[in-house]
Amino acid sequence: MNLGNHLFHARKKCGLSQETVAEKLGVSRQIISKWESNETLPDICQSKRLAVLYHLSLDELIDFDMDVKEVEEAIERTSEAVEEKIDWTKAWGKRFPILLQYQKEVDTGRYMDGLGVMLDELKAEQSYSELDAFLVLKDILAAVWKSKNGK
Repeated sequence: MNLGNHLFHARKKCGLSQETVAEKLGVSRQIISKWESNETLPDICQSKRLAVLYHLSLDELIDFDMDVKEVEEAIERTSEAVEEKIDWTKAWGKRFPILLQYQKEVDTGRYMDGLGVMLDELKAEQSYSELDAFLVLKDILAAVWKSKNGK
């Protein structure tokens, strides 16, 4: 997504018209249209005023990766009841087929035992709940993967 598109979506999310934004910023509606169509860009002062008007930080205003924002918002809107109905392995398996086939190829018991020990250690040493210990261990595994893959 481009900056103009992001400005458009930010304005719409706030329920504002181009006319209203233009009036509040002291510019013409055509200027707002040009910003939203990427014909021109707002200067830094106007960008700051847009950020305030749209209830965003300046960083959020210019960081226009809407896919990430949309995923974050979808996660926040998802209830526990809905989460429990989702087969996450099947859902992620569409993108990562290994998740659908490894059970036939890997002696998971061996790994489960080792990970279970680590999980119990985290719970005991840090007084974490089962879920918190699992989430920390998952995060540690992700960090190990990133460090091995230069990310």
